[in-house]
Amino acid sequence: MFVDVLGLAGIGLIAGIVSTVVSLASIVSYPALLAFGLPPLTANVTNTVALLFTGVGAAAGSRPELAGQGRLLARLGLATALGGATGAALLLVTPSRTFEAVAPCLIAGASLLLLLRPPRPGRVHLGGEKGLALRVGAFCVAVYTGYFGAAGGIMMFAVLAAALDRPAAGVNAVKNVVGAFANAVAAVWFALFGPVDWAAVGPLAAGFLVGGWLGPAVARRLPGDTLRLAAALCGLAVAVKLGVDAYGG
Repeated sequence: MFVDVLGLAGIGLIAGIVSTVVSLASIVSYPALLAFGLPPLTANVTNTVALLFTGVGAAAGSRPELAGQGRLLARLGLATALGGATGAALLLVTPSRTFEAVAPCLIAGASLLLLLRPPRPGRVHLGGEKGLALRVGAFCVAVYTGYFGAAGGIMMFAVLAAALDRPAAGVNAVKNVVGAFANAVAAVWFALFGPVDWAAVGPLAAGFLVGGWLGPAVARRLPGDTLRLAAALCGLAVAVKLGVDAYGG
């Protein structure tokens, strides 16, 4: 039992860092929960609930990048919370297969946008950080996150990078916090009504919290466009994998 607790905490630590840097925590944590013997549905909802602590850790670790960004985070946080709630509601009335077919295209498009159109200082799109288009874009990505979820953080990073005039580490910090709002809606729902394995949530969440706190320091030290390129390439890899799963059979 003690070994399992340490193992889950270690997995959470690695996944928390991966989440805050390239937005792919579940690629690490979800298969690990299956390996620990949790059924797929239980593993999914347990992972979602524990992921809340990544956002808490990321907010604490990103204080330099988030200084003075309260109004921006409030605007985008409201949009993403509403989007996450909408996506979760849609999931209750429509099959997840609906998004399985389009998810590879959405993720690939966002990744290519990051790869082929790097942000330039002083040059923004979507009306800048106060533009309505940015909030609409964040809302739409949050709907996707609440409904399907895979690589939603990479899509959010692409939307924010187009509108925010700041370094990649700063964009990533905002992404980590506002993405947590969308995830929180699903997490609360699962905590109330889902088959959460609370014994696994504790050590996994502790690892997520520490990993989320360490991740921004890693992102901050990546040279040049490394963070943007890493997110884009990881997104393309996920798009290919989901495309094979959706169309290959």
